Amino acid sequence: MQQDKHPDYREVVFRDRAAGYAFLTRSTATSDRTIEWDDGETYPVVDVEISSESHPFYTGKARTVDSEGRIAQFERRYGGGTGQGAE
Repeated sequence: MQQDKHPDYREVVFRDRAAGYAFLTRSTATSDRTIEWDDGETYPVVDVEISSESHPFYTGKARTVDSEGRIAQFERRYGGGTGQGAE
């Protein structure tokens, strides 16, 4: 591996703004802001809009697609299955 080609890999705090949740992990992300963590150390902090704590898929609040309703809407709009199209 070539030296001085890859960014620094260090511990960074990611803070979910939607859920008010923060977690410490290793990353190459950079930030000018810092936060003091539970262990007394100061780490760079990166604010994110969504994480596994607030994402609908992981929280169980995901919307389900009404496929039957979409098919009925398609058939109403385009007359599907009635033979009105090609002769």
